[in-house]
Amino acid sequence: MLHISILTLFPELFVSPFSQSIIKRAIDTNKASLEYVNFRDFSTDSYKSVDDHPYGGGQGMILRVDIIDRALTHAKIKYPSLTTRSILLDPQGTPYTQAKAKELSSLEHLVLVCGHYEGIDERARKLVDEEISIGDYILTGGEIPAMVIVDSVVRLLPQTLKKSEATIDESFTVNLLEYPQYTRPETYKSRHVPKVLLSGNHQKIDQWRKDRAQERTAARRPDMLRGK
Repeated sequence: MLHISILTLFPELFVSPFSQSIIKRAIDTNKASLEYVNFRDFSTDSYKSVDDHPYGGGQGMILRVDIIDRALTHAKIKYPSLTTRSILLDPQGTPYTQAKAKELSSLEHLVLVCGHYEGIDERARKLVDEEISIGDYILTGGEIPAMVIVDSVVRLLPQTLKKSEATIDESFTVNLLEYPQYTRPETYKSRHVPKVLLSGNHQKIDQWRKDRAQERTAARRPDMLRGK
């Protein structure tokens, strides 16, 4: 089982996305567990404040290092016998990939730290094992990146998908975009399903799919081919 702890100011944001489909199935079948650690529970004042103004001036509020430290320690203590990986979700982190999702799916305990406001105290970066970014853009906080990581990791856990082989030919799994897929109707508004897919010749179908995957990758993501 993969235990996932999410450190956040807004645990309620995760309720709906994680109560559906594959995530719910993984939790119900004990393939994964989810817990939410609210930063405000580790505040020491009556206002439950977790942030403060940046030294030296500037816009926005900064999430305090002492708050993050106490929340992170709490999350780790719950599973003392498990190997834990802690990750800060931050635009400055390493770009997230399918290979990283596969790596994380083999863990026992994953801790995701959701930053918020203008940023976090720089000293908090030393408290985590690594930093991950889901793209070159800015979001309000780390909650949506956490959802992305949980979804991409949990679906890779053994026996989570009804057909485990479903992940084999997906985009990025073999450094190629996925080949085109078709279903009924066979003809729609004068657009037809390629005849080879109707032939029943699995060797030709496999070759067609490989060729189309190569073509699509070359046209849309040539950088992936250069990395092979």
